[in-house]
Amino acid sequence: MNSRPAPSGGYELRDQLFVWLLTDPAQPVLVGEIQLVRTRRGAVSFRYADSWLRHGFALSEDLPLDPQEFLPTDKDTAPGAVDDARPDRWGERVIRFLDKPPRLSLLEFLYFAGDDRFGALGVSTSADSYLPRTIGPLPSLADTAVIQELVAKVLSNEPIPAQQQRLISPGVTMGGARPKALIEIEGEPWIVKFSDGEPADTPLVEHASMTLARRAGIRTAETRALPLVDGHAVAVRRFDREGGRRLHALSANVALKAAGEEMGYPELAQLLRRRGVAQGGLQVAQMKELFRRMVFNILLDNTDDHEKNHVLLVDDAQHYRLAPAFDVLPAGQALGYQQMRVGTEAADSTLENALSMVRYFGLSQDQAVKEVREVAGIVAEWQAHFTACGVRPRDIELYAEQIDRPFLREQREEFAPA
Repeated sequence: MNSRPAPSGGYELRDQLFVWLLTDPAQPVLVGEIQLVRTRRGAVSFRYADSWLRHGFALSEDLPLDPQEFLPTDKDTAPGAVDDARPDRWGERVIRFLDKPPRLSLLEFLYFAGDDRFGALGVSTSADSYLPRTIGPLPSLADTAVIQELVAKVLSNEPIPAQQQRLISPGVTMGGARPKALIEIEGEPWIVKFSDGEPADTPLVEHASMTLARRAGIRTAETRALPLVDGHAVAVRRFDREGGRRLHALSANVALKAAGEEMGYPELAQLLRRRGVAQGGLQVAQMKELFRRMVFNILLDNTDDHEKNHVLLVDDAQHYRLAPAFDVLPAGQALGYQQMRVGTEAADSTLENALSMVRYFGLSQDQAVKEVREVAGIVAEWQAHFTACGVRPRDIELYAEQIDRPFLREQREEFAPA
């Protein structure tokens, strides 16, 4: 392995790193190694360690317990579940700006994402002990205003003092390109998300949307609206952490690819049917909830409902559980199509399309119509709910141009007459 000293906190440029499982952070377990694959334009391969092959489990369905080297299917990706360990677009931006790695391949992004990344996988420079890139203790709720100032500096390419750099973490992968950081609230890790210069107070709108979804019978990650000098931030409690443990998790993007399925709500429901927990009717309940999420996203004009915004939690028996909903808010684009397949008319944002494949969700037509009526009735009250959450009238007026446009309003009123 060739390496040379690099200016990024003692990191040495290398073509090989090691993946560890951190379900119990006090007892990391070596899973395997990742290797840079230059012939695939910066992608990385993965190979299980011999010890993991004897005692471990398949990280995802496309990474069976086999001694082979697993190659990525696309450029600039990692195989299977390893790809979910990478930072999101905001994280990559922070790494480029603060860490300035000597090379900007996926291997570096996987390492510099640090120890607090999404899920239970960690990346280390050593196969003998877990040696991740560490940042320091999480900032607290009281640091939120300072973090907002630092985010503004990143966005404008202004230097950040070295002693403050730990306040912005690149490791979180949920939520895409919007500025965010990790903080601690009452001893628990939360993600705090900031505005990115949008005309509306988007963080407060996200809080209002998430609490509206909860009223519609959808489990959501807990949120808090955090007032700032100008607008708000929104804090989202991490659902991949539980009682000091880290939960192995797969994005729907990884899980559906691994299963060889199309990126769609019906396909995700069938994956829950096949791999979900059967006891206590949980499979059926989760499939029904996924249907509700799909209908809610359609009616609230959340057309940014792509496959990385849905997550499956993996238990010790390798069963899948639908994680709480997150990153739910109106996109404000009036696209008329979702990012995932809805029904027989592909991603078309209509309730007729949503009702076209209800058996995939374990529902009869009558049961599905009842679900739609209940969700439509809640979404019909969105303006009153947003007002109660403190959303400004001008922001409500802005989003009403999409949520209450005839295309969506008429569909909503068909099932929940005004």
